[in-house]
Amino acid sequence: MKIESLPWELIRDELNEKGFATIPGLLDVTACDQLIASYAKKNLYRKTVVMERHRFGFGEYKYFNYPLPTIIQELRTKLYPNLVSIANQWMRVFNIDRQYPYDHETFLSSCHKHGQQKPTPLILKYGSGGYNTLHQDLYGSEYFPLQLVVFLSQQGTDYEGGEFVITEQVPRSQSKATVINLQKGDALLFATSYRPVKGTRGYYRANLRHGVSEVSSGNRYAMGIIFHDATS
Repeated sequence: MKIESLPWELIRDELNEKGFATIPGLLDVTACDQLIASYAKKNLYRKTVVMERHRFGFGEYKYFNYPLPTIIQELRTKLYPNLVSIANQWMRVFNIDRQYPYDHETFLSSCHKHGQQKPTPLILKYGSGGYNTLHQDLYGSEYFPLQLVVFLSQQGTDYEGGEFVITEQVPRSQSKATVINLQKGDALLFATSYRPVKGTRGYYRANLRHGVSEVSSGNRYAMGIIFHDATS
């Protein structure tokens, strides 16, 4: 995991053009298996959500507690500075009076001042029949416009189905859906809520939502890294 050596220029171009970008092999197989094994360690987590109870889908996810596991803390703090320039560019093109600090701890301090003090990195588990409805991970008034998901299981070996889905809706148009299949250890960066799209009269918002299609067999694990904290 060498964050500084990733092809950041290409990643930024993909995020600007599509609202998402892939990072092949961000974690190795051993790291993925260790994270999956940690799902059973209750002391690591602050909250468990059973999706069907809230009509979020069918499956379960757990939010990590502070202090975060080392690998998750490193990903969160090292990825963030490389994404700030994109986030700030998006704010500028929309004339939004917000520029994100380049230090992640400084940004988290802003979250905490707004009552968002709970960590948001999480692990998700879907069994056969599991799925996640389309949604956005905002958690409060303070949120970072980009987030990450790491695929911890291998499609075709550990599970079938369970494709990651992103929908994009632009003004006066129907939503466009993109289905993404990645390998174990691959990661996907994507817009938390919206991205700018340049039109003939300037930039307009394309609203994005994400979810997971139904798992037809096996178990699918994924890890989400959200850069802002939550109220609960």
